[in-house]
Amino acid sequence: MPRRKRNDKPIVIDLFAGAGGLSLGAARAGFNVACAVEIDKHALETHKRNFPLTHHIDADISALSGRSLLRQSGIRKGQVDGLIGGPPCQGFSVMGHQSLDDARNSLFGTFFRLVNEIHPRFFIAENVPGLLCSRFDEIRQQAFSIVQDKYIMMEPFIVTANEYGAPTIRKRVFFIGYEKKRFKSSLTIDEFKKLIISKEEQVRVKQALSGLPEEIPDFNDTGITELDASFRNKDFFTESISGKIPDGIGSVTDIASYLTYGRVSGCIPTFHSPEVKNRYIGLGYGQVDSVSRAVKLHPDGFCPTLRAGTGPDKGSYQAVRPIHYSQPRVITPREAARLQGFPDWFVFHRTKWHSFRQIGNSVSPIVAEKLLKVVYQKMF
Repeated sequence: MPRRKRNDKPIVIDLFAGAGGLSLGAARAGFNVACAVEIDKHALETHKRNFPLTHHIDADISALSGRSLLRQSGIRKGQVDGLIGGPPCQGFSVMGHQSLDDARNSLFGTFFRLVNEIHPRFFIAENVPGLLCSRFDEIRQQAFSIVQDKYIMMEPFIVTANEYGAPTIRKRVFFIGYEKKRFKSSLTIDEFKKLIISKEEQVRVKQALSGLPEEIPDFNDTGITELDASFRNKDFFTESISGKIPDGIGSVTDIASYLTYGRVSGCIPTFHSPEVKNRYIGLGYGQVDSVSRAVKLHPDGFCPTLRAGTGPDKGSYQAVRPIHYSQPRVITPREAARLQGFPDWFVFHRTKWHSFRQIGNSVSPIVAEKLLKVVYQKMF
């Protein structure tokens, strides 16, 4: 039987779903994340745990046709309202080599091929601003040419996460297209720019990490701890990371443990030698450690862009992690999740390496929700 819209919510499919930052934003904005495609088994495991009602496909996107994707997900053509996703960005990133020969670059075009074959009402693709460099003009133009006759293409626009409510200066570019005849009213860049909050409203590091334990015992191998009760403030950020649980989203047992006892996962310690701790203690806010190249967070500042590190195909190198502003250690996965805008009830992989990879590769759910809510409101 074809998959029906849950509670009549419009259906989206998340391509390159990762752990689910974009998926969570979509669910909070009012969409039914009916299907998610992800080839990384660890990210897929995390997505399944947090989106138990979503149909998951473990596949290479480039090998899928629109017809096979719909068949495997149990969705009929015409039922899909939106395709969303963040194609791999490593080949476009200014932090890398920006190689035109990076095989992953072709997946940007694959996203648009699937848009053309599935024909949703809208699409949103996310990537690094480096993709806008002139050396990638041909890649973008070829991708856009696949859909430009069917969709109104908005000008790509860059979002800085702290301006939208997340405590990080992470910058990403969004590509949005929609079918005008299937929308109530037009989408404009101004609609998204209206979401930018004032500097006074922006969330800083200390506020973002409020309630989490600062001292992490070296023996806390499970990474599970309890929040400080003083955390329960009523502001936008706190609401985003402590509640706003969409119907059918999240692990029932994990959410129950969180709501009942304030238990959170991911507070996994990193062992540092006395020498390293002494170096970290001597750093001022915003200074970079001379050996690890890790930056010490400023409590009244923003977190720099969290990196994902490399996968097994590139040597499995861990990304440099920021140093806590008051403790001589790098941040935990749960602290990284907070700084990226993920809620405390959202559970990542049990290891530090995969958790940080999943968080670093994710769209901030806070940013995703705000952007997709604009789209949702313009549809009806």
